[in-house]
Amino acid sequence: MIQRFIELGEGYSDLYELIEIAHSNQHRLLRMMAFHTIKDEKEVTSLAVILNPTKTGDFQPIYLCREGVPNPHFKQNKRFELFSEAAGELQKNIIELVVKPSSEFADKELYYQYLIGILRMNRYLPVLSSSW
Repeated sequence: MIQRFIELGEGYSDLYELIEIAHSNQHRLLRMMAFHTIKDEKEVTSLAVILNPTKTGDFQPIYLCREGVPNPHFKQNKRFELFSEAAGELQKNIIELVVKPSSEFADKELYYQYLIGILRMNRYLPVLSSSW
């Protein structure tokens, strides 16, 4: 199985696309996530939508708006409220995790591998199956 992050942006206007992806794929919607971190001395949140794998190709996308939404536990904001409303409409809980910021990694791919490891370890994503 291929599990890959697809970054939409930082959560400004692209947040509407993330919410639309969740609504239009509700038959595949697995989880809605909020990754909280501190970046440049600011409390920020990445919002993500995880879909179930495709039947053909075994591809599991994780759509993400990276580190552009204020952390709602420190500053209420309309963007997180919209995401939360969508989760309620879709009957999903938002799973919240505290993670390292992407700036601590040499490149974004290493950051995404780190997040995938956390998601697998907490069983929010299935582990890769070996075909030995």
